[in-house]
Amino acid sequence: MAAPSAGAQKLEQGVRGEHVLQLQEQLSELGYFKAGLTGYYGSITKGAVRKFQQAQGLSADGIAGPATLNRLNKKVAAQGNTLRQLAKLIHGEARGESFEGQVAVGAVVLNRVHSNAFPSSIPKVIFQKGQFTAIDDGQFNTKPTQTSYQAARKALNGTDPTHGALYYFNPKIATSLWSKSRPTLLTIGQHDFTR
Repeated sequence: MAAPSAGAQKLEQGVRGEHVLQLQEQLSELGYFKAGLTGYYGSITKGAVRKFQQAQGLSADGIAGPATLNRLNKKVAAQGNTLRQLAKLIHGEARGESFEGQVAVGAVVLNRVHSNAFPSSIPKVIFQKGQFTAIDDGQFNTKPTQTSYQAARKALNGTDPTHGALYYFNPKIATSLWSKSRPTLLTIGQHDFTR
């Protein structure tokens, strides 16, 4: 996973996506970011960037511009672990589905991150006990495809074909009466999406 390019990137409040997620991971590893990894550059990320900038003698504006990203990349490499986890979940849960269906599974994870009913971190949502079959049955451990990574990036960048769904299930194989009792918002491929 390549680090955000110091020359081509400026990350600031309101931006979302893979590079923000990498920034949060790097700041977390250095002890500046102590919140959930969301991929969204909000006030907590801005504050962490500002603290890093102050510690490094940089202009402390809370914007991760070229000088800040360059310094950060010299301190700690961007590993992309959270993106990889999201791609692995998408692969385990939705391989064989259309690209839209794979993005939809990623969007459900991000919708949960932003919901007060779930943990506020992508990894914590993914690994929350009993939530995803791919975690429980080991499919999460299969190698994700490039398409799974593309779907993860698309969801991280804000694409949500589910329009806010928090759950999904395959009605042909689901056994949970609770899942089946929820009103379906839409169906994409083999999955029904619900709130």
